[in-house]
Amino acid sequence: MLAVAEMFTATLFLLMISVGALAAGAAAALGAPAIVQAIVFAAVSGLTVFAVRPIIQRHRLSASETHTAPIGLEAMEGSSALVLEQVDAEQGVVKIDGETWRARSYDSLQVFAPGERVRVIEVKGATAMVWRDEVPHGDNTGEKVN
Repeated sequence: MLAVAEMFTATLFLLMISVGALAAGAAAALGAPAIVQAIVFAAVSGLTVFAVRPIIQRHRLSASETHTAPIGLEAMEGSSALVLEQVDAEQGVVKIDGETWRARSYDSLQVFAPGERVRVIEVKGATAMVWRDEVPHGDNTGEKVN
């Protein structure tokens, strides 16, 4: 039940406690007395909370939080893009690093015409959320700037 409850909290704390409960259940299945089960529960829960949880959380942090080079979709954030089809709050198409992406305006009031440069603010699923690019140079879309 603790592992199921963890799905709703995403703190990893209940998951670690459930590992302790599973270990205590295994001790009970082997016929260990209640005091041994309690010691096993406390030891395994404590070990997972204080040793394993920090390792798991470190791997869940973003590149900016861990001061490492971003990869994947996180690396696209901040990239320059070329508008191929008009981008507004509902739809659009941009080219990022030579790849075509669906796009929407990060600010629902902004509309971008084909040929304009935009900056990728974030990626939601397969859609790039874009904003007006203040820097016309520094293109990484793979397209030539006229």
